[in-house]
Amino acid sequence: MASMQDISHEAGEMTGQAQAKKDDLTSQASSAYQTAVDKASNAAHSAQSTAIDLKDQAANFLQQTGVQVKSMALGAADAVKHTLGMDADNTNPTATATTTTTTTNSANHPSNPTSTRI
Repeated sequence: MASMQDISHEAGEMTGQAQAKKDDLTSQASSAYQTAVDKASNAAHSAQSTAIDLKDQAANFLQQTGVQVKSMALGAADAVKHTLGMDADNTNPTATATTTTTTTNSANHPSNPTSTRI
């Protein structure tokens, strides 16, 4: 039969083994937690970096688009001014534009006079 001293010794060993197992599991859990925190931090940093890059790309795209739209609008305004004789290349800026109207009555240029009643 086991003596009290043997039982106490075995209980102490079991307690020590349980404590060692607890410490090992705690260490593993702590390590897993730190790994998860590191991965989450890296993912957040990567997402932030990507968001900044995309924001910069969008700003550059909008800047380029604005420049293109402005250029097209200026080109259209210059074309209208040129058509109306108001462009800066006009040698006589005080002269008014003269419009010549030619009335032809043919199949290629039909006329629609307003005085004709149907």
